[in-house]
Amino acid sequence: MQLFFKSRIFAFSNIAALINYSATYAVAFLLSLDLQYTKGFSAEYAGFILIAAPFFQMIVSPFAGRLSDKHDSQVLSSLGMGLTAFGLFLFVFLNESTPLWYIIVVLVILGIGFGLFSSPNINAIMGAVDKRYYGVASGINSTMRLLGQMLSMGISMMIFAIVIGQVEITPANYPQFTQSLHWAFVLFTVMCLVGIFFSLARGKRGGQKIIEG
Repeated sequence: MQLFFKSRIFAFSNIAALINYSATYAVAFLLSLDLQYTKGFSAEYAGFILIAAPFFQMIVSPFAGRLSDKHDSQVLSSLGMGLTAFGLFLFVFLNESTPLWYIIVVLVILGIGFGLFSSPNINAIMGAVDKRYYGVASGINSTMRLLGQMLSMGISMMIFAIVIGQVEITPANYPQFTQSLHWAFVLFTVMCLVGIFFSLARGKRGGQKIIEG
């Protein structure tokens, strides 16, 4: 395992993935609550709105992956992380009067950011190892993804517990609920800014791949 993380590209790309998932996985959960509680939408309609992000990720990811085959993934994935940070920052200003079009536009930005980051970043990870280690490299990346998802939800629940407490979300505590969203998106934005550093600092693709020592 230590052999893999001796590669700066492999290590920093996995750290960037961990940060990206930690900062983004809970977004759909938080927005689904906001759309249902403060906007009064049904669960079905809220879910339909949230499709905007994965839909644009689905469109952008194949093109981003293809570009990263021809050009270094460092710039593409860092740009994706930057767009994600920008989208998360825009959600900091979310409140009860935020129009629906604003939420959809920001979801589109996040979807494009996800797509630009994910495919090139995975390409960098797999490109840093010899093909005999593709399974191990993929497993490590999957571990980073799952850890990030758990951290994202854990951070969100911790903020809810601190700001709202162990009570049911009702109109009486909507201000505290909105404040929780504010602090969650502030923290997630900062995390993504840190992720940009790791995405850029890993360096450009090239050099010797990880082989059995």
